Amino acid sequence: MAGNTFGDIFKISTFGESHGAAIGVILDGCPPLVEIDEEFIQSELDKRRPGQSKITTQRKESDTAQILSGVFEGKSTGTPIAIVIPNEDQRSKDYSHIQDKFRPSHADYTYQTKYGIRDYRGGGRSSARETAARVAAGAIAKLFLKQRGIEIFAHVSGVGKLEAPNLDTSDLQKLLEQRESNIVRCADPATAAEMTEFIDQVRKNGDTVGGRINTIIRNVPVGLGEPVFDKLHADLAKAMMSINAVHGFEYGSGFDGSQMLGSEHNDIFVNQDSKIKTLTNFSGGIQGGISNGMDITFKTAFKPVATIMRDQATINEQGDDTTISGKGRHDPCVVPRAVIIVEAMAALVIADHLLKYEAYHNAK
Repeated sequence: MAGNTFGDIFKISTFGESHGAAIGVILDGCPPLVEIDEEFIQSELDKRRPGQSKITTQRKESDTAQILSGVFEGKSTGTPIAIVIPNEDQRSKDYSHIQDKFRPSHADYTYQTKYGIRDYRGGGRSSARETAARVAAGAIAKLFLKQRGIEIFAHVSGVGKLEAPNLDTSDLQKLLEQRESNIVRCADPATAAEMTEFIDQVRKNGDTVGGRINTIIRNVPVGLGEPVFDKLHADLAKAMMSINAVHGFEYGSGFDGSQMLGSEHNDIFVNQDSKIKTLTNFSGGIQGGISNGMDITFKTAFKPVATIMRDQATINEQGDDTTISGKGRHDPCVVPRAVIIVEAMAALVIADHLLKYEAYHNAK
C-alpha cells in the first residue's frame, strides 16, 4: 500500500490500524538539536484523544506517546525519530455486524474493491485514529518552528450553519486560551456555547454534523514554496485534504474572492518600518505559490461523520440489499478534535518548506 509517507525533507511515515496493537510514526529529516519537549507532545495528543468530553467519542485512550529513537538528553539527534502510541480500548465486537456490509460514505467499499481485503474493525488503516501519529510528529514540527518564531493557531469557526464572527487575531496566545476554555474549541465564547449545545442535541438525535476550522500561520519568512507544482498553498491543501472527513479547503479570500473585482481584491504593497507588507491580505500570505511574509490564512471544511446511530439502506459484499445501523463510540462532530490535527499538518508542511528554503539558500 502506497501513500503512507508525507513530506520531502521533514518527512513522516505513519503505521498501524485503529484496532491493532498500536499506531505510530517515523519522522525522518528533523534537524539535530531541536528541544524535544515530551510534555508538550503529550499535551498536543491530549487535545486530539477520544473520550475528552460529552461531544466526542467515548472511546477511552490515553494516547501516551513513547519515543523509541532519535532523541538524546532532550534534543533531536538528526536521526529518525520513532514514536509509538499503544491502542488501549479497542472494542472490535462493535464492528462484527459490518464485516460483510458496506457503510454509507465510508471507505469500506472502495478499500475492499481496491485491495481485496479490509480490516473492518473501526476502519483499520482508513480510521481517523491514524491521525494521532500525525499529531505526535506535528508537535515536533511545532517545536522546530518555534525556534524560528513561527506560530500556528486554528479554531472551530463553524458547525453546521452556526458561524463564529471574525476575530481580532493580534494576540494568538489570548485566542488559544479562549479556544481551550471550551470543549468545542471555538475561540469565540458565545458561539462556542451555541455550538456545544447544538452538537449535543445532534448526538442525542443519533445524527452527526459537519464544521469548519480556520487557521492562521504567523511569522513565516518570505520565499517558502515553489512557483509551479510545489506551491505552498497546494501543499497545504494536500495536507488538509489528507485528513479524514475533509471535503473543502480555501486560502486567503477563498471562494468569496471569486465574487470580487480585481480593484477590490488586489493586495497593495507598502513599506512600513523598512518592511514590505500589504494593506490587505486577500492573498492569504501566499502569492504565486510563495509566502510573502504576511499571515498565512486558510479554512478547512469537514463533512458530517459518516457513522450515524440510525438504520440506513446499504448492500453487502455479495451486492444484496440490506440495512445497517451505527454501533459503538463515534464523534457526532469531528471538528473539536480535528483542530489539533489541522495545526499538526500545517506545521509539517511549513517545516518541510522551511528546510527546502534553507537548503536552497545555503547552496547559493
